[in-house]
Amino acid sequence: MPVKNRLAELHPEITEWRRDIHQHPEILFDTQRTSALVAKKLRSFGVDEVVTSIGRTGVVAVIKGKTTSSGKTIGLRADMDALPIEEQTGLEYASKTPGAMHACGHDGHTAMLLGAAKYLSETRNFDGTAVVIFQPAEEGGGGGKEMCDDGMMERFGIDEVYGMHNWPQMPVGQFAIRPGAFFAASDMFDIKITGKGGHAAKPQETIDPTIVASHLVLALQSIVSRNANPVDQMVVSVTSFETSSTAFNVIPESVHLRGTVRTLSAEMRDVAERRLIELAEGTAAAFGACAEAEYRRSYPVMSNSDTQTEFAARVAESVSGSCAEADLVMGGEDFSFMLEERPGAYILIGNGDTAAVHNPNYNFNDDAIPAGCSWWAEIIEQRMPAA
Repeated sequence: MPVKNRLAELHPEITEWRRDIHQHPEILFDTQRTSALVAKKLRSFGVDEVVTSIGRTGVVAVIKGKTTSSGKTIGLRADMDALPIEEQTGLEYASKTPGAMHACGHDGHTAMLLGAAKYLSETRNFDGTAVVIFQPAEEGGGGGKEMCDDGMMERFGIDEVYGMHNWPQMPVGQFAIRPGAFFAASDMFDIKITGKGGHAAKPQETIDPTIVASHLVLALQSIVSRNANPVDQMVVSVTSFETSSTAFNVIPESVHLRGTVRTLSAEMRDVAERRLIELAEGTAAAFGACAEAEYRRSYPVMSNSDTQTEFAARVAESVSGSCAEADLVMGGEDFSFMLEERPGAYILIGNGDTAAVHNPNYNFNDDAIPAGCSWWAEIIEQRMPAA
């Protein structure tokens, strides 16, 4: 079955919702306006139950089928939060909030799931229960974890859970997915190197932490090249190098390094953490300095379940005619927390020839809306066919 006729009819209305959300971006858990808008629309659709304040500002709604004899409950999740980026698109519906924009398409995800919810509320053509999940704080806040920690899966009896993300440079409305590890674990590190500061003309009287830090930046790359299995994926990136002095003639007392580590297995994650701390402390000691290294685990590896991935791909094929095998992604995704609690799958939908996500010129492609809504609706109707 291709794009549903009813969802094609709703396309202009859903586009209006999306653009309204786009004009009013909210960051992390501060999604009060978006959450209120979502809850209001869900109630207007006539869903069976709307629950707010799950995971602080998350919204969950229940839609029962014409029958529920299957006893199944399936969750569909969309993220709502924006990014701390100044929009540069020049669109007539561009962000009205300085320093914030929907640069990752969560406005589109929210609008598409609302569209699917409206359709499912009207038709109820399934045997079971659909639970639509609107999550805050995907962009670094761990909103998915907070919703799970609030007991969402147990409270609503969710058996399986499905998510979707738009993907620039993939044909509009086409899909891609892969089983198993898909998005990487996303961790952060802070390393403070302390030496002995002094006059730049008398380096022999100092322990220069800049030299230590420079050696360490290079040494950290040996984790990837010499400690990780060559067939595994790992990224170690130092993204900030900050000294305690900005003077031209002062050797600083300390240097602060920050960065991120991306891995696709628990084993490589452990290797990265252990070796990063060992290299930091050992490199500093070799120069007579000391290092304090903190490794903070954030989002785990997002891993699709085999059975649900195969099903999600078949649904995508029924909507768009095909479903490609997606590449591994070294970016993080906190839908991983939900997939740790329940089997499910996460799929990509093409956003066309647009700027990359997290770019001030990015914009969600509204032409993807009918296919995205149809995929979510078909997940419910095909996984829990009407009795």
